[in-house]
Amino acid sequence: MSAVPVRLSSTTTDPSQVEADWLVVGIFEGSLTPALSAFDAKLGGAIAKIREAGDFQAKPNELLAIHSPTGIKAKRLLLVGLAKSEEASRASLHDAASSAVRRITGRKVTRVALLVPETPRVTFEQSVLAFGVGARQGSHGPGVRKTEPSRFSPDEIILVVPAGRNVEATVNRAAIEGDALTLARTLVNSPPCDLYPETFAAQIAEIARGSGIDVEIWDERRLEAEGMGAIVGIAQGSTRPARLAILRYNGGGSGTLAYVGKGVTFDSGGLSLKTNDQMLDMKCDMAGAAAAFAATVAIARLKLPINLLTVMPLVENMPSGYAVKLGDVLKSRNGKTIEILNTDAEGRVILADALAYAAEQKVSHIVDLATLTGAVMIALGTEIAGLMSNDDGWAGKVLGAIRQSGERAWQLPMDRDFEEALKSNVADCKNAPGVRYGGSITGGKFLEQFVNKIPWVHLDIAGPAWAEKESAAKDAGGTGAYVRSLIELAHVYAAR
Repeated sequence: MSAVPVRLSSTTTDPSQVEADWLVVGIFEGSLTPALSAFDAKLGGAIAKIREAGDFQAKPNELLAIHSPTGIKAKRLLLVGLAKSEEASRASLHDAASSAVRRITGRKVTRVALLVPETPRVTFEQSVLAFGVGARQGSHGPGVRKTEPSRFSPDEIILVVPAGRNVEATVNRAAIEGDALTLARTLVNSPPCDLYPETFAAQIAEIARGSGIDVEIWDERRLEAEGMGAIVGIAQGSTRPARLAILRYNGGGSGTLAYVGKGVTFDSGGLSLKTNDQMLDMKCDMAGAAAAFAATVAIARLKLPINLLTVMPLVENMPSGYAVKLGDVLKSRNGKTIEILNTDAEGRVILADALAYAAEQKVSHIVDLATLTGAVMIALGTEIAGLMSNDDGWAGKVLGAIRQSGERAWQLPMDRDFEEALKSNVADCKNAPGVRYGGSITGGKFLEQFVNKIPWVHLDIAGPAWAEKESAAKDAGGTGAYVRSLIELAHVYAAR
C-alpha cells in the first residue's frame, strides 16, 4: 500500500494566467487585499459583486463555485471562506484547503490550483504548508474498497505564490507530509479482513525499507523468546498471530527519540465483549501505530537530522477458548506482572511491552499514541487528545509541536493518588481500575510504569483518530490524526 500519487508543485505565475481545471481562492472577511483586488479586476469585479450581493460572506470553509469565469485561464473558480484575517491559523487554513478540494474531487479533474493566502497572523511558509497538506487531505477519500470511486484525486495540485517567494523546501515538506497523512488514513480505513497483524507488518516492512529505514519484524516465536508476555497474552485469543514492528531511522544528532504506536487491528473487547455498536469502528484501534509509522516514513523522506526508534505492537483482540481470561496474570517485558481484570483494556497491556523495549534502548525521549480510552472523549470531546506525561518540560515541547501543526491536545494531571486504583492483590498491577472515574488518567498511570523514568508523553487519541461523520474539512472514517504533530515534533527535536 502506498500513498495516492498526486504531484504537488508551486508556481509564481500570475493567478489569472494559471491553467487549471479549478483555481481555488481563499477570501478573508472584510476588504479584499490589494493582490486579490488586482486579481478580481481581471474577473471584471466578479468577487466584489458577489460579496456586495451577500452571496458569499467568507465564513469559515464557506464555498462558492464560479463556472466559466471570464478574464482568467482557469476553467472554474472556487471561492473558500477564511473568516477573519486576524484569527487565521495553520489549522484554519488547512481546513479551508481541505474543504475546497473535497468539493472539487467528486469528479475527475487533472489540475487543481490554489492561491496561497497571505496574512500577518501566519508566516507565509506555514500558509504554504497548511494549504499543501490540506489540499492533499481533501483529495483523498475513505472509499478504499469501492468499485466506483466517490473521490478522484487530481493528477497535480499547484500552489500559486507571489513572485520572489522561494517555497521549494516547504512545498517538498507539504508533499511528503500529505503523503504520510494519506498513508495513515488509508491504513485506518482498511477493512480488518485485509489489515491484520501479519499484513500490517508486511506493509510496514515494504514501505519503510523503501524509505531507507531499518526494519525488524518479530513473529510470535520471537515475541515469546524475548519475554513479550503482555503482547502474546492479548493476542492468544485470535487465529491471527501477533507481530512487533521495530523501525530505526538514523539521521544523526545526539540522543534518540522514540515513537510507540498501539496497533490493535481489530478490537472485539475479547471476553469482555463489546456490543455491536461499540465494535463497528474498531478497525481504527490501530490508529496510533498508523500515525507513528506514517510520520516515521515522512521523517526519513525529509532526511531530518535525528535518530528515531518507532515501535508498534500489532495484535487482534478476539474472544475464543484460548483468549486471556479475567483473573489471568501476564508477565511483561520489564518483569512486572499484570492482572487482567478487563480484556477490553488491552491496548495499555500491549503498550507495556513496547514501552519497556523502547526504554531498554536508552532513548532520550518517548511519545506513545493510542486510541486508549472512551473516557478521554467524555472529558475532552472528539477533537482533542488527552496528553499525560512524567515530565512537564517534555510535555510542553510536545504540546507546542501539536499546536504549531494545527492539531489539538490538553494536558491532564498525573497525580500519584491515581496509582491506588491500579494496585492488585495478586500481581504488581492490574490493567483496569474497577472504577469509572479518571479512566484516561489511570490508563496513563498504568503506562508510566514501563518507561523507566525516561521523559515520556502519552497521547490518548481515541476521539480525533476517527470521525463518525463527514464535516466540511474531513471525511468520515480515519483522520490521520497526529501525523502532522509527530513530523512537527521531529523538526523541534532536530533543532533543540
